[in-house]
Amino acid sequence: MPTFGPATPILRIFDEAKAREFYLDFLGFSVSFEHRFGEDFPLYLGITHSGCELHLSEHHGDASPGAHIRIAIDDVNAYCRTLADKQYKFAKPGYASKTPWGTLEATLTDPFGNRLTFYSDVKN
Repeated sequence: MPTFGPATPILRIFDEAKAREFYLDFLGFSVSFEHRFGEDFPLYLGITHSGCELHLSEHHGDASPGAHIRIAIDDVNAYCRTLADKQYKFAKPGYASKTPWGTLEATLTDPFGNRLTFYSDVKN
């Protein structure tokens, strides 16, 4: 049987400046690559944060807006505090909520309607 690696979600974006502001400046991701087929073509952008990789695409056929992804994180409440300290105008994360399935979760919505749920396992 083959061994699978981690999935890389592709999220639809519509505005490069807003995407960079949200994902890089606010969430703290870094650019791993950028691609355009030519001048004045849509952007395809790879970003990473602590081993988490996402792809952001302006290409119409790559993804649909309104996706929802889950991202594991070691301390979701610490990350929420870090984000809250940034005083970002368009997202005000609170503390994570405990779920019946044993995680703490906080969900943020990007400027394009995609939802990102950051979660940590509850420590017993």
